[in-house]
Amino acid sequence: MPAPLIAVTGATGVVGGLAAARLAERGNPLRLVVRDPARAPDLPGADVRRAAGYGDLEAMRAALAGADTLLLVPAEESLDRVHQHRTAVDAAVAAGVRRIVYISFIGAAPDATFTLARDHWATEEHIRAAGVEWTFLRMNLYLDFIPSMVLPSGVLAGPAGDGRTAAVARSDLAEVAVAVLLDDRREATVLDVTGGRAFTLAEAAAELSELSGRSVVYRDETLAEARASRAGYGAPDWQVEAWISTYAAIAAGELDVVSDTVARLAGHTPSTLADYVRAHPESVAHVAG
Repeated sequence: MPAPLIAVTGATGVVGGLAAARLAERGNPLRLVVRDPARAPDLPGADVRRAAGYGDLEAMRAALAGADTLLLVPAEESLDRVHQHRTAVDAAVAAGVRRIVYISFIGAAPDATFTLARDHWATEEHIRAAGVEWTFLRMNLYLDFIPSMVLPSGVLAGPAGDGRTAAVARSDLAEVAVAVLLDDRREATVLDVTGGRAFTLAEAAAELSELSGRSVVYRDETLAEARASRAGYGAPDWQVEAWISTYAAIAAGELDVVSDTVARLAGHTPSTLADYVRAHPESVAHVAG
């Protein structure tokens, strides 16, 4: 009997692309649901279907027809993100998808400090009510993003105080996703996916300095200072608040969660900040020497 068809969204991005590549390596029947087929990765045996966006119910339903399992990678940040997610879930149900593996966020809740974690909670609730099997992978902050949070001046600034985050590498998250997608056990499960150690941003700055040979320092900000320092970025207010609330969630201890999920499901210890920077020295090249 052939293995069930797995549909992957976000295959032109990092996490979806890595997960799709690993599934293709294993020879699992695979469908890539993308907005632009020309940008889809060229993977052996992969069927590529186009949907202009999660909000296009009919296109998503057609793209998912025949799939047993869906890896739902979150849509890009937007004011209507929850609506897009709900539409994608409804399309999956209409197409006969039996299981949804959704990449959520640590501590997803209606009152989470990180504003986008509230969106993830709303999406989780919609999936729970959809009548399908599900697994939620609640990721911590992306480890890969830590170097990019440093300004060219070498300052890592935000209202995170001495709170901690167990940031997780996107490659580790993708490996966990693949392990879950290929697991025949389908009980409803919420998995926290984190790095192996929680650290403060001051500790991250010190480590980046040591690894890069460049001066990196952490500057704690008040919420008002954070808003003022980002006022000139040209981003809408909701997005600025989302950025700032990431730091505020760290300060509140909501990202100070360490799990054994990566070690247990991916079969290796989680990547560290040092591992990432050594593998990607370009990640700190923007910092003045």
